[in-house]
Amino acid sequence: MVPAGESQLTKEQRVRLEPIKILSSMATREVLSELAQRHGRDAGQPVELESAGGVAVAQRVQSGESVDVVVLAAAVIDKLTAEGKLQPGSRVDIARSGIGMAVGSGKARPDVGSGDAVKAAVLAARTVGYSTGPSGNYLLQLFERWGIAGQLAGRIVQAPPGVPVASLVARGEVELGFQQLSELMNVPGIDVLGPLPDDIQSITVFSGAVSSGCSCPEQARALLAYLAGPEATACKRANGMDAA
Repeated sequence: MVPAGESQLTKEQRVRLEPIKILSSMATREVLSELAQRHGRDAGQPVELESAGGVAVAQRVQSGESVDVVVLAAAVIDKLTAEGKLQPGSRVDIARSGIGMAVGSGKARPDVGSGDAVKAAVLAARTVGYSTGPSGNYLLQLFERWGIAGQLAGRIVQAPPGVPVASLVARGEVELGFQQLSELMNVPGIDVLGPLPDDIQSITVFSGAVSSGCSCPEQARALLAYLAGPEATACKRANGMDAA
C-alpha cells in the first residue's frame, strides 16, 4: 500500500526515493564506495553498493538478480550484454587497473623492478598467491609463458572467490601475493611492493552497464556518466586506478 504522503508524488519523485543498486567486483569496491556516496549526495538520490567476487557477481546477474548497475571487467560486461542481462549500448568504461604485488608487513622486499626480477622473486618465494579474477588468469598465463608453471606446482595458492589475496598475505599464508593494485592498497598487515613493471603488466578495464531489469535507467545512466567523468579521476588515482 502506498503511504498517503507518497500518493501525490510524481513518478520521477518516487524513483528518486528508491536507491540505485550497484553490484560490482571487489576490485572496484573502494573507489565505487566513495564515488557512489558523492553522487548520491549531489544528485539527491541514494546509491547502494554491494561488492563480491567477480565470478559470483556475473552468476548473480545471469540468474536475474534485481540490480540497476553492474560493474565488472569489460569483457564480462560485454558477455552479459550479449546474453541479454544488460542493456545494449549502456556500457561505460570507468577505470583502468593494473596488477600489484605485496608481501607481509616488515618482510623482506624482493627486487621487482623488471620482469626478470619478478620472475626470480616468484621462483624464490615459498608460496605465491593469486586471485580468481582477471589478474589471476593473466598470472597463470605468465607463469606458463615463462616456463615455470611446473616448478610452482604445490606452491601457488588461489584465493577463494571473494577472498582478497591481501588477507592471505597478511595472515602469513602466502609469502608473495598478486592482485589488482586497488585491492592491495590500504590493507593492514601487508607491504605493497608496487605495480608489475611495464614489460609484464596487464591492464584490466572495468566497465559499468545498466541492468535489463533496471527500473530507473535514466538515473542509472547518469550515475555511470558520473563514475566515468573527470571529477572521479582523483579518487581513482588515490585507489590505485586510472581513468579509462
